[in-house]
Amino acid sequence: MQNSFARTDLAREASLRYGDKLKGLITEELIISNCRASRVAVTDSEAASAIGKPIGEYYTLEMADYVRRQENSFSDCASALAELLNKLPFINSADSVLVACLGNKAVTPDAIGPDTADSLIVTRHLKSSLPDQFQAFSSVSVFRTGVLGTTGIESADGLKAICDLVRPACVIAVDALASGELSRLCRNVQICDTGISPGSGVGNNRAALNKETLGVPVCAIGVPTVIDAAAFTDADEAKGLFVTPRNIDELVRSSAKLIAYGINLALHKGLTIEDIDMLVE
Repeated sequence: MQNSFARTDLAREASLRYGDKLKGLITEELIISNCRASRVAVTDSEAASAIGKPIGEYYTLEMADYVRRQENSFSDCASALAELLNKLPFINSADSVLVACLGNKAVTPDAIGPDTADSLIVTRHLKSSLPDQFQAFSSVSVFRTGVLGTTGIESADGLKAICDLVRPACVIAVDALASGELSRLCRNVQICDTGISPGSGVGNNRAALNKETLGVPVCAIGVPTVIDAAAFTDADEAKGLFVTPRNIDELVRSSAKLIAYGINLALHKGLTIEDIDMLVE
């Protein structure tokens, strides 16, 4: 039996532990592009403290059909992800976006960010050198932050320096998350307007990436790739242990591709899945 208080980065998962007990918590179920999704709005400090998430908007997209390779599931999920991204006003109106791909490509469960970068359509340099030809595209740049252990630089510090140089209208941060329920592992995508604290899901909190630290609004996108061992047992030996699926390499690659295509559709309006295939393959 799973422990309902295992560590989680998912606002939807945390909110379900309280049901309707918190007045500052608004939840609703959504159907977008044939996909199931949910919205959690944290509206006051009491609710934020209870579920451990900052005040803000959290959307969770279910991608179980994509994991099972159902027909049209990839295009449906990518379109739904793009639509959810554009529900955040600062994303929908942005003319320049910096995508921060967090994590460590050498550690498979932490490679969501770096793998996402491989399928993003980067245009900032093209918009400046060939403005007429790329007028229909948004200005998008990508920064692969790496991790403190391999760079010696906090992700927040490196990203702040890049923001000062590039001056984007907003930042999209992509990272791996942790969940407390097996059913959500590599089957949910969370989008929020509150930023992110890299490493928080596995108890390795780094400096936060948010509007206060970077100076621009930050949208965080993440997929839970590990589950706290406390979900299965209260044994002391389980403390600090995290479990990941056997086929995590395949799940991370497919999740990262979905996130990248969703971002591309959201930022470069008018593109189709087929257009993106031609541009990134």
